Parts: sequence; C-alpha cells; structure tokens
Amino acid sequence: MSMLTLENVSLRYAPGDGRSQALLVLDRINLNVTEDDFVVVIGRSGSGKTSLLNLAAGFLAPSSGRIALDDRLLSGPGSDRAVVFQDDALYPWLTAVENVAFPLRLRSVGKDQRLKEAYALLERVGLPDAADRKIWELSGGMRQRVGIARALAARPRFLLMDEPLGALDALTRVRMQGFLLDMWKSSRAGALLITHSIDEALMLATRIIVLTANPGRIAKIIPVNFGRDYLSGIPQSELRASAEFRRLHDGLTGLIHSEDEGIAA
Repeated sequence: MSMLTLENVSLRYAPGDGRSQALLVLDRINLNVTEDDFVVVIGRSGSGKTSLLNLAAGFLAPSSGRIALDDRLLSGPGSDRAVVFQDDALYPWLTAVENVAFPLRLRSVGKDQRLKEAYALLERVGLPDAADRKIWELSGGMRQRVGIARALAARPRFLLMDEPLGALDALTRVRMQGFLLDMWKSSRAGALLITHSIDEALMLATRIIVLTANPGRIAKIIPVNFGRDYLSGIPQSELRASAEFRRLHDGLTGLIHSEDEGIAA
C-alpha cells in the first residue's frame, strides 16, 4: 500500500514584503497518508494549510525535514499526486470531455483511447450529458466534477484538494461531499483535503488534522468515521443529527476558537 510521508517537515519563507527575517510557516509536521486514508486538514487562517498541501504536491520544497512517497524522496510534482483547486482551473476553450482527456494527451495516449477514457470518467462523475459542453456553460458544482474527473484521468495514487468546495452554495456543497466520498471509494486513491469547514471535515475525513497558527503545528489528530458510515448507506442528514457528530463539532469549534483567543490575548 502506497504511503505519502511528511517527516519533521518545516517551511520558512524568505525575508521580504517588509520582513527582515525568514517567516516560519510550518513547524515540524509529521504526517502519513495511505491509500486507505481521507485526511482533512483544518485550522484558522495563517495555519499553513495550503502550504502543507503545496509541499505534498511538490510545488514547494521543505526548508527542513523530508517528504517521501513509498520511501522515495519527492523532488517535485508528479502524476502520482493529482491536485484539485478551489478555482477549478479548467481550460475554457475546451469542452468538458477535452478537459478530462488533457492529462491523457500529455501521456501521448491516442485520441480514440483518451476520448473513450474521458467519456467513461464523465459518466463516473455523473456528467455523461455534459461531455460536449464548454466549461462556461456548466454550473460551479459541475465544473468541480469535471476537474476531479480530469485529476482522476492521471490515475494518481493520491488526490490532493485545496478547498475544492469552498466556492459552492450550501446545498451543492453537501451533495458534493457525498460525491467526493464516492469518488474516494471507487478510485482507491488516498485523499488529502484542505478546508475551513468543521462540518465538511467531520463528514469527509478518516482523520482530521488540526493546525495551530503562526507557525502551523499539529495541535490534534482526530480519527472519525462519518464518511465511511455514509458509504455504508447511512444518510448524511442522519449522521449530522447524531449526538457524536454534534459533540465532535462542538469540540473542534472550541479548539479552533481557543487558538483565536490565544492570539488575541
């Protein structure tokens, strides 16, 4: 089973923007993500959530520590880790199916085969009738589904997501949470997701990583099971109404707010 490992990782940004000293963004992060995991990172602004994801993606190099995939040190981005952003980052001049097929084109897959695979992926994300539509003709939720289908086209071992549902309305966001869990189960790719939403973290995660801020450190790791319960057939509404969900929601809210109060003091 593949494992993405961050071992004693710290990140400093160089002096600049009025700073005379290097800024410590993340401090001694230790985290493992396997293909069975849906790890969700949460914390207030300034906790380095997106920086952590960029390190895992290979967009940034750590200032100290090591990042490895199956004991192989990472030296940059790779097709084994696909990234989905809050801004869907799709190509507006291409149709939905052409966007999904683009990673296959980069791998020199023949046109007929890549279109066949792209159509199959759009079917898998529930958008078979949107294949020939331009991106600007799709709703926000549909565009994110196309973006996730494009990420899955690379057949990654890990799917890294930075606030992928943050720009969606509340009802679409709840539906998309169920969709993400279904895709995680069927793709068998490990997931690392960044969010500001406590509700979303509880609904999706197998483990929640709570970061403190300035610098970002792991304050707490919380194992949860609501996502797997949903995949076993329990409706999201029932899970959210449970006493355990409310208890953990209140606990996470208190933990994150206590960080805010500590900074204010």
